[in-house]
Amino acid sequence: MTPEFALMALLIIPIGAAICIPFAHKWPNTREAITFIAGLLLLADVIYLVRYVGLDINNRPELFLVEFAGSFELKLVLEPLGAVFALIASSLWLVNSVFTVGYMRGNNEKKQTRFYTCVAIAIFAVMGIASAGNLITLFVFYEVLTLSTFPLVTHKGDAKAKRGGRIYLLILMATSLGLLLPAVMGTHVLAGTTDFKVGGLFPDGFSVTAASILLFLLAFGIGKAALMPIHPWLPNAMVAPTPVSALLHAVAVVKAGVFTMLKVVVYVFGIDLVGQTSASTILCWIAAITIVLASIIALRQDNLKARLAYSTISQLAYITFGAMLAAPFAIMGGAIQIIMHAWGKITLFMCAGAIYTVAHRTEISKLNGLGRTMPWVFGAFLVGSLSIIGIPPMGGSWPKYYLMLGTLHSGKQVLLAALVISSILNVAYLIPVAMRGFLLEPDNPRADARIAKSLKNYRLVRFAPVFTAAGAFALFFVITPLVEYLKPILPPTLSGGL
Repeated sequence: MTPEFALMALLIIPIGAAICIPFAHKWPNTREAITFIAGLLLLADVIYLVRYVGLDINNRPELFLVEFAGSFELKLVLEPLGAVFALIASSLWLVNSVFTVGYMRGNNEKKQTRFYTCVAIAIFAVMGIASAGNLITLFVFYEVLTLSTFPLVTHKGDAKAKRGGRIYLLILMATSLGLLLPAVMGTHVLAGTTDFKVGGLFPDGFSVTAASILLFLLAFGIGKAALMPIHPWLPNAMVAPTPVSALLHAVAVVKAGVFTMLKVVVYVFGIDLVGQTSASTILCWIAAITIVLASIIALRQDNLKARLAYSTISQLAYITFGAMLAAPFAIMGGAIQIIMHAWGKITLFMCAGAIYTVAHRTEISKLNGLGRTMPWVFGAFLVGSLSIIGIPPMGGSWPKYYLMLGTLHSGKQVLLAALVISSILNVAYLIPVAMRGFLLEPDNPRADARIAKSLKNYRLVRFAPVFTAAGAFALFFVITPLVEYLKPILPPTLSGGL
């Protein structure tokens, strides 16, 4: 298999699944088998490409798709950051599919065929974003992702779901069409190209003022990064079934947002130019405020998914924060945070989904003693929480370490306070969830006893979060090869100190 064919397969496999799934709507086992087979094929394809890109710094498989309007073209080029993002998305799609089968069947959800089809289209869009060779291509797949996930957000079809879907679509489309698209066009005019390039596209001596304006447009135009105040779509999207929440918050939408943010800083502006702009300093402070404020709001939420949603807003801001610090350690911290947060947060959302499926409880105040009945699920929640907090030996400890180093190296030591305060708040709003389950007496022992008897019927929703919790732990021990793999995203003169 050639690298170019493997690159095309990134798109062909998920879109092929999306085409085939509707034909199997009368045979649920076949429909789900198509999803699993596509997931396995995609993961194998991504692993091949990850290895190919990692063998040599000059290995960048490239594939031209189409040219339009004279000077615009859609093309795929896979580099280390995109390869890692594709690996996260493909591996967690497979795990989330296992969880989805258990959740959808356990809750007798309707319109399951449409659900699986839209998920496959969303993964197709994510693969396009991960392998985009320029801003134009990224923008096209970015919009496909928004449109394909809208039916997932409104899946339940009730008034609350429709309202959440409207907010979701309005904010994401308004920011991308009103801010992101003009920034893409402006970049094309000012740089003469939108092709991604290590160190940035703009020539030496480029106007810092123009760069600041473009950076503001891009930062807020990338609405999927959920930087305050462009964040209300995210908690409103919690009306979706939990597998969608896991997909949105760990695999697809939000990760596409922060991946785009990081890619723009590294490959469009370059670290040196970003560091010279006043916009980067202002955006650093906005990200720091988002980190702390979203954590405070999370602390006040009794609904478990709502608490996790605001936690996600805070954790995503870490990546924007690292990008805008424009320091090698901070950039690396942001890139690693994409990986570690994905595994930690999907664990927490799948635990919330397992609790809902088995016990039909959504409020944290009603989880007393349930951990004794569902010890594996609550244990997985605790492990995922420790990773999100950043406590060794969990994978989530590394991003905070690198971000702290980046903050010191950039001369913005005062912003360390945001990382420290956020970590304390992470403890305050995550650890009590597991502790309630394990340490407090059950509110209704008879109900919990009935739940214990039914657990064997819900193996899939209980297995998936345990698996990802193990992954969040295992990632702690692969930090050295991971950093080495990602070093080429930085210019050689800046990556030496990592």
